[in-house]
Amino acid sequence: MPASRWRYGDQRAFVLELTFRARIYDSMIPLHNNRAYYLHRHDQTDRYHNPRLFRTAMSTKLNPELSVHERYSAASQEREPALCCPVVYDQKYLEVIPQEIIERDYGCGDPSPYVNPGDTVVDLGSGGGKLCYIISQQVGPAGRVIGVDVNQDMLGLAKQYQTEVAEKIGHSNVEFRYGKIQDLALDLDQLGEAIESSTATGKAKALEMIDLPDRLRAESPMIADNSVDCVVSNCVLNLVAPADRRQLFAEIFRVLKPGGKAAISDIVSDEDVPADLQADGELWSGCISGAWREDLFVDEFSDAGFEGIVIDKRQEEPWQTVKGIEFRSVTLLAYKPSEDDCLECNQAVIYKGPFETVSDDAGHVYPRGVRMAVCDRTYRTLMQAPYKDMFIGIEPIKTIPSDKALPFDCEVNRIRNPKETKGQQYNLTIQSTGGDCCGGTDSDSCC
Repeated sequence: MPASRWRYGDQRAFVLELTFRARIYDSMIPLHNNRAYYLHRHDQTDRYHNPRLFRTAMSTKLNPELSVHERYSAASQEREPALCCPVVYDQKYLEVIPQEIIERDYGCGDPSPYVNPGDTVVDLGSGGGKLCYIISQQVGPAGRVIGVDVNQDMLGLAKQYQTEVAEKIGHSNVEFRYGKIQDLALDLDQLGEAIESSTATGKAKALEMIDLPDRLRAESPMIADNSVDCVVSNCVLNLVAPADRRQLFAEIFRVLKPGGKAAISDIVSDEDVPADLQADGELWSGCISGAWREDLFVDEFSDAGFEGIVIDKRQEEPWQTVKGIEFRSVTLLAYKPSEDDCLECNQAVIYKGPFETVSDDAGHVYPRGVRMAVCDRTYRTLMQAPYKDMFIGIEPIKTIPSDKALPFDCEVNRIRNPKETKGQQYNLTIQSTGGDCCGGTDSDSCC
C-alpha cells in the first residue's frame, strides 16, 4: 500500500487507541513494516479493489468506529445526501458560514436554540463546524464554543475557515479539539505530542506510555469537570460503539456545571434494532442501526444522573423505515442537578395542573393545587426551565439566609402550612381601597 494513501493523523489516532486501550479490532492487520494501521482510506473504491482487505475490515463482528470514520472522511471531501435529515436553520446565522461547510454538514436537528449568551458550549462530533459557528454567534464574545471530533478530515474542514468566520462575526470564540466524544478528558493531539517528545526507550518507555493517557486526563483534561454550561450534539451519539455508551453519558454529565444542560438531537427507533441491522456498517455509519429505541434513549440520561429530561422535538413522520422499523429525529434536553445542600427556607410550590399529581426525578410528589413544602435547592430548580411554567413559587415573607437555615428532609413529602411562609405571628388585615373590583386600569384591577 503506497504511503500516500494514509493520513498520518488518522494513523496516529487509531494506533493510540490500540496501544492504550488494548482493544483488538477485527479490522486491523499487520502491514509489512510491522506497523498496525487502521484500514481507513480516502479513496472509498480501494476496498473493492482489494477483496482481502475488505473482507478483513468487514468481518463477522462490525467495528462501528471504522465504518463511521471511513464514511465521514469521504463525506468531508464530497457531499453525501444520505447522511442528512432535513433541518431548517435560522438563515441569519448561516450568512457568515462558507458554503463548503454548509454542504458537508450532516445532522438531524438543531440544538442551537437552547444556548444562552455568555455560555460555554461543547459540541460533540462537531464535524465541519457548522453548528459551532452558529452557536458562536448566539453566545457572543463573552461565550466560548469547543468542537470535539476524532475525524481529522472533518476537523481540517472546520479549521480551514476559522479565521474567516471569526472576522465576519466580529469575535473569535471557537476552538476545535481532536478527541473522542466518549473520552472528553483525553486530548489526542496532546497525547501524540507527549509520545513524540518522550526520550525513554525500551521497557521504560512502555511503562511510561501505559500510564501516559491517565496522567494527561488527570493533569490537563481536554474538557475539565463542571466547566460547561451546555453540551450539544447533532446526530452523533448513535455512531458511538455500544461498549462506550455508558462512558459517553458519564462524560457529558462530568463536564457540565451543576444546573447545566445537554441539548441533543439524534435518531431513535420505535422498535429494537435487530442484530443483523446492527452488523451492517453502511446502516451504522448512516445513523440507522446504532439508533436507540426512543424510550431507552431517555433512560440513558436518567441513568447517568440527569434530571428534568424533556423530549422537546420529535419528528412526526419517520426519516427512514427499514424492515418495518421507523427511524426519526428527536431533540432531547436534560439537566445536571444542583449539588447544593437541602436547606429549610420556608418556601413552597403549587403545581398548576393539568394532571392530578406529578412527581420529579428526586421523588418529590406535587398534587395539583396543593402548597407543598420544598427545600431551597428544589425551589430554585422548579423556578427555572424546564419546570417554571408548571409551578407557582411562594417565598416566605422573611427570607432565611442559607447560613441560618436548618437542614430540610427531602425524603418526606409534606404540605406547607401557610403560617410557615407568612410567620406564626402574622395577623395583618388589609381591606380593599374601594372602587370597582374588576374595573379600573390594569395597574389597580384585581382581576
